[in-house]
Formats: sequence, C-alpha cells, structure tokens
Amino acid sequence: MYSYIKALHIIFVVTWFAGLFYIPRLMIYIIEANEKPEYEKTIIHEQLKIMLKRLWFGITWPSAFITFILGIWVALSGNWFNIVFQKEGKWFLVKLVLVLLLYGYHFSLQYLYTLLKNNKLNYSAQQIRYWNEVPTVLLFSIVFAVVIKEWLSFFWGLSGLLLLMLILIGGIMLYKEFRNK
Repeated sequence: MYSYIKALHIIFVVTWFAGLFYIPRLMIYIIEANEKPEYEKTIIHEQLKIMLKRLWFGITWPSAFITFILGIWVALSGNWFNIVFQKEGKWFLVKLVLVLLLYGYHFSLQYLYTLLKNNKLNYSAQQIRYWNEVPTVLLFSIVFAVVIKEWLSFFWGLSGLLLLMLILIGGIMLYKEFRNK
C-alpha cells in the first residue's frame, strides 16, 4: 500500500507543479495584454482570467491539498518523522523546510490571484517572471534533497542551486533584451 500512496503523492506533486509553473505565466500574459488596444485587451483578459481561475481552483489547489494529505500519509507510513532530527534524517528535515517554502510560494500566488481578480495587481511582467522561477529552484532543491540524501552533497547542491538561480536570472535578462529589440 505504501508504494501506491507514494506513487499517487508523486503524481499530485507533478500536477501541482504544473499549476505553479503556469499560473504566473498566465498572469504575465494578462499584464502584457494591457499594452494592446482596448478591444483586444478586454477579450484577452476575459479569456485568460477564465483559464487562470479554472487552473487555480480546478487543478492547482486540489493538487496542493492532495499532495499534502498523501505526503503526510507517506511520511507516517514510512516512519520518516522518527528520523527527522537524527543524522540520517537531515535530508528529510531539509525537504520539509523546502516544502514549507513551496506552500508559502503557493499562498503568495493566491495573494497575487486575489489582487488580479480585484484589478489591483501592480506588478510588472518582469517582476512576475522573476517570481515564476521560485518553483523551479524549489523543485530542484527538493528532488536533490530526496535523491542524494548526503550532507557533503548538500554543499555542492546548494552551490549548484546558486548557479541555477544565476543562470535563470541571466536568461530572464537576456530574454528581456531580445524582446525589446
């Protein structure tokens, strides 16, 4: 039974991340539509807001909830909480902290969604682009923490994450330059 619950947990993590990656992208498209003529802007906004609402409440929120429930179930079934503060369980503690950060990111998207819904979102497309990279960094961090599980590798993993963040920021800046030409 444990393996089935673990498999379902991974599946819902994937669907949750799909939403976390695409929600900010839809917000960027909505913000960029503000530069269009009024008739185009209205049509684009209406369609994207429908897509955003369906993705957020139909996939992302349910996936986050089911991921949480299944994650607790897996941790309890696998006795992971018993080793969390022991040497061999430090990877699990790191994973728990990263997952808490991921849920914090999820709640930040809820805040942005509420602002957008009330026409009070005052962030630029560029700012949302940077914010959209947070789940990428968290995904890499969580996967490496779970797969590697060694503290020596943690240092190299952290170094790799810093490099990844620099590459992502550089890519966003290059994209902005390319787009402005």
